[in-house]
Amino acid sequence: MLSRRTLLIGGTAAGALAWARPHEASASYSPYFAGLNTTLRQQGIDRPVLLIDLDRLDRNIDRVVKSARSGTPRNYRIVVKSVPSPALVDYIAKRAATRSGMVFHRPFIQALARLRPDADLLLGKPMPVAALASFYAQHRGPFDPARQLQWLVDSPERLAQYLALAQGQQLRLRVNLEIDVGLHRGGFANPQAAAVALRTITSHPQQLAFSGFMGYDAHLMGLPGFLAGGEIPKVKARYAAFVDDLRRSFPQLSHSALTFNGAGSPSFRHHETDSPLNDVSVGSALLKPSHYDLPVLEDFEPAAFIATPVLKRHASTGLPTQEWLAGPLAAWDRNKADTLFTYGGNWLAHTESPAGVQRADIYASSNQEGFYAARGVALAVDDFLFLRPTQSEAVLLQFGDLLAVRNGQIEQRWPVLQANP
Repeated sequence: MLSRRTLLIGGTAAGALAWARPHEASASYSPYFAGLNTTLRQQGIDRPVLLIDLDRLDRNIDRVVKSARSGTPRNYRIVVKSVPSPALVDYIAKRAATRSGMVFHRPFIQALARLRPDADLLLGKPMPVAALASFYAQHRGPFDPARQLQWLVDSPERLAQYLALAQGQQLRLRVNLEIDVGLHRGGFANPQAAAVALRTITSHPQQLAFSGFMGYDAHLMGLPGFLAGGEIPKVKARYAAFVDDLRRSFPQLSHSALTFNGAGSPSFRHHETDSPLNDVSVGSALLKPSHYDLPVLEDFEPAAFIATPVLKRHASTGLPTQEWLAGPLAAWDRNKADTLFTYGGNWLAHTESPAGVQRADIYASSNQEGFYAARGVALAVDDFLFLRPTQSEAVLLQFGDLLAVRNGQIEQRWPVLQANP
């Protein structure tokens, strides 16, 4: 006969196991994704695609523009790497009433100079001097680099390289100096270091023209909240010190057309007041991939999703070579009762809809990625699994034309920029 103590221990253990057992997550599409699934199937979409929700994008653009116009107005500059499609850039530029872009890749500079000849472009990172040589060797058309393109310089050594190129090819380069505002990503560490470059620029007016400063601070939001909050005023003060020294020591270079650029999607709202910036860069916030689920962007809406067809679905068979585990595993975790495989996969993204679908790590693949689901998850072969990207720049280039949707319907198809033309 079992003792009372044994029964109590057994009951406690059973209760603990029941409490630890994963809760079953069975769901259908939300109405939003059910509509998209119907549209994609009706349109005969037969491969993974990247969707841009124009209604959500519009509202996100308006939020950025409102912020840029708050307090002392700042120019809004589109970060092209985060929205790497000429038509998408044009769409944002028209609604935001801006012609300014930030570019990080030499082929993108060439494409935008050709496709948007009125653009004002600022480099977001310093380029090897070979990239400048390639750009000028290939550039044709009305876009005027001497007026519309700002090359970023982070050191006296790089400035010397650019100067030698300009002298050899009879070019005049607009030069924006990268400054370190406290994140130590490179650039001039203090106004005294920047003054060395400024003296070089003033000594070579035929080849070099000073166009401003760029001080990126978005990674500040990667710090713990209590550290980031205290650092924001210091970032502004460091930037302001460069501007003050410029006006005091190089008055001949100080004029209203200078670009004092900074910020980024996680930090642009911190520059609405008491900021030395007159130019803010924002890209990813417009689409809000999951990496940007930040308190400062709480009102922004996710506007980009991957949709990929489900190719296979069947009852889980346990681990390969250990099929006998199928029953116990499914009994313990009913969320792994079925296995499904999608067209493509292994993207920087998380499953979004239907809820309850989770990656099967053993089936990680860029060809047919495996996922687990409870039997109650309503997702059939030829339906679409929707994923939300964790970032935008790398992910958006992997699907060919972007599908721009409005009210659940495909409105436009937008080619992406070619990373290696």
